[in-house]
Formats: sequence, C-alpha cells, structure tokens
Amino acid sequence: MHIAIAGNIGSGKTTLTRLLAKRYGWKPKYESVEFNPYLNDYYKDIKRWSFPMEVFFLKERFKDLLEISTGTDDIIQDRSIYEGVYVFTANNFAMGNLDKRDYETYMELFEDMTDVVRYPDLMIYLRASVSHLVENIEKRGRDYEQKIPLDYLENINQRYEDFIAKRYKGRVLTINVDHLDYESQPKDLGVITDKIDRELFGLF
Repeated sequence: MHIAIAGNIGSGKTTLTRLLAKRYGWKPKYESVEFNPYLNDYYKDIKRWSFPMEVFFLKERFKDLLEISTGTDDIIQDRSIYEGVYVFTANNFAMGNLDKRDYETYMELFEDMTDVVRYPDLMIYLRASVSHLVENIEKRGRDYEQKIPLDYLENINQRYEDFIAKRYKGRVLTINVDHLDYESQPKDLGVITDKIDRELFGLF
C-alpha cells in the first residue's frame, strides 16, 4: 500500500506522516528538505535557483516512487511527485521564475517518469489557512522559511485546490487541519484515523 500526504508548507505533513506510520505500521518516506543543496539559495534568489531546485525535488521523488513500486513495504510518503509538479513547479512558472524552455523540458521529464509508475492508493490532502501555515512555520523555526511571503503561501494554497479538484486523478481524502492538533491531542488524531479507516478499509 502507498499513502501520500499532501499539503502546503507548514500544513503538518511530516508530523502526520510520522504519527500514521507509527499507528498503522507503515514505513515513512520523508521529503528531502534539510538535505536539498539548493533550497537555502532558492529562498534568497528564487528566479536564479528555481530550475535546479525543482529538478532536484523531481529526481528525489522519482527515486522514492521507483523504490516504492519495487518494494513490498506499506509506505506513507511526505509529499508526492504530483503536487511537486502541478503545485510548486507550476507556481514558479506562473510567477516568471522558470522560463518557458526550462518548464517544457521539466514537464517532458516528469511525464516520462510518471509513465512508469502508478498513483498512490490514497492521497491525504491537508487543507490549511495561511494563518495556520504561518503559525506552524514560526513554531518549527527553519531560518529560510521565515522569509516566505504571505502571498506566496496564498498562491500555493490556491494551486493545491486546483490540483486536487482538476489535475490529480487518484483517490483523495481531504482533511481540514486548522482546528486540529493531532500531534498533542489523541482525539484529533483519532478524527483523522477514523476517516482513513473508513476510506481504506470500509470501517464504521
């Protein structure tokens, strides 16, 4: 089984990935954030570093998908290759941070990659307001994230809604997380696991 957790920066993907991996015995796959050699430079000069950063993320996510597709473990993945492309790369292109030639090359590469893999069995989309995202970003204290403009987060939120509604063809469970504290409140985590059990196993 392959479960993907989708959501904007600061929506709580990594925390939920960890908790659900423990709850269900799934093997977690985390996004390469701390080890991305371009990310810090990207937030200092987005236009200059967009293309190499996006290619790095694409490469890492495709490696994960290949490993998942050939393995036997049940996997829960922190962010998928699909939202990486249709949300973040598309947003960079729309903002003028990628030129048309680079974007077309990137999309051809993505399409070739996804021809040889399949959709996750379930994508869990964490829907969050910008204020909730900012609160979480400030709480975890990554220096490069403190510089993210609010309008960037809002643009990404809008693209997520478009991605879920129009672009992604796999199975989706949407969870509004603004009023959930599933890290410290077991009952809030229970709300989520009840939804997952119902979606995957037909329980309740």
